Amino acid sequence: MKGIGRQLVGSLVFVATACLLFTGRAGAAAPQLKVSPNKRYLVKEDGSPFFYLGDTAWELFHRLKREEADFYLSNRVAKGFNVIQAVVLAEFDGLTVPNAYGHLPLQNNDPAKPVEAYFKEVDYVVDKAERLGLYIGMLPTWGDKWNKKWGVGPEIFTPANAEAYGRFLGRRYRDKPVIWILGGDRNPENDLHLAIIRAMAKGLKKGDGGKHLITFHPQGGGNSSKWFHSDDWLDFNMFQSGHAAANIANYSLTSTNYNLTPIKPTLDGEPRYEDHPINWKPANGWFDDWDVRQAAYWSLLAGACGHTYGNHDIWQFWQSDRKPISSARTEWRKAIDHPGAFQVGLARKLFESRAYQKLVPDQSLLTSEAGEGAEHIRAAGASDRSFGFVYSPMGKPFTVNVGKFTGSRIKAQWFNPRDGAWKSDGEFPTLGARQFTPPSTGRGNDWVLVLDGATAPASGPDVFPKRP
Repeated sequence: MKGIGRQLVGSLVFVATACLLFTGRAGAAAPQLKVSPNKRYLVKEDGSPFFYLGDTAWELFHRLKREEADFYLSNRVAKGFNVIQAVVLAEFDGLTVPNAYGHLPLQNNDPAKPVEAYFKEVDYVVDKAERLGLYIGMLPTWGDKWNKKWGVGPEIFTPANAEAYGRFLGRRYRDKPVIWILGGDRNPENDLHLAIIRAMAKGLKKGDGGKHLITFHPQGGGNSSKWFHSDDWLDFNMFQSGHAAANIANYSLTSTNYNLTPIKPTLDGEPRYEDHPINWKPANGWFDDWDVRQAAYWSLLAGACGHTYGNHDIWQFWQSDRKPISSARTEWRKAIDHPGAFQVGLARKLFESRAYQKLVPDQSLLTSEAGEGAEHIRAAGASDRSFGFVYSPMGKPFTVNVGKFTGSRIKAQWFNPRDGAWKSDGEFPTLGARQFTPPSTGRGNDWVLVLDGATAPASGPDVFPKRP
């Protein structure tokens, strides 16, 4: 119990510190988002970069009371999240089991007949998020309502009522901080499915006047670009690397989308969840914070415009009086401070400490082998060669062609993605190749090498919070 107490105190101290760094915009209206001029990233309406850091809170509208939603959202903004992914027509009996206040979303399961009392509770969460400076990545429906395949269903959508429902949502949240996420853990498998998704997108655009970004969330291993990359309504691609195995190479899916034309931003919208049994089998072990960090840095350095974190206990808001889904084992109020949630916030701070929108994935920076499996090393450099990042998930040494960077000298620092600490590795002439050895090795000892050219910013330690 003493160890748990120390961990809780440390978490609270870290949250308080992080809050000072991440809540400067709380209370201000969230600006409209759009795709950057180079089509690789997202930006705010004034052109400043927007690093998408999402959390999967799929059952947020369905299961939480207002005070619980307040607690959850405040916790997430303090850790650096800026997008909350939640579902209006929820997965788990979302049509027949009411929300926390006893309201169902639709009359007679008709998407054209929304229930006002239910949507007032959705409004409350959206408004609270807006006051905190958060965006809601709003899924109009979980996928079993248009492609049951598994789960509860029933399938209630046609192209006609999907467009009407989309138009309703678009009008209602036209002036709110929303990103539309279609799909809901299902892939389209026939022409009817494709027509439903496209009709819903059409309705959303009619309703909100095209003010909000739209993407598509597929099932595990799926990729929005497979079906919709050339559709004008799809502003950025989303894929789900999923939970089926350790060390899923999500950088490959990121790279696939990065290299498509027309160019569109991309990100992993559902990677391996913290505290999720590997391949849904507890006997295989559980994904932990190292798995979370590995997925995040792999995808980001392969060219993603951001990343989504997930915790198996939080997306379903599991507590002891609810049936656990897929072996959930930690009550969500405790899981909310699992270490991975802090650490993805540190990843955002690292990228935002540099002009990350200049980063280009570049494995040619490495003159040593990148390796495979859990040890795979990723590298990216700024387009003007002013800085670069190299991620070694197992602390394996590697060699970098420092001659690719601008200026006569380069400064090297190690960033610890577990606690945000920095360690200097010196300054060197930008000549030839140089080997770098991370401060520690083995699983759980991942490191980011940060290389800055002649125009290096101030060193990092004062920029980042340290978790006790």
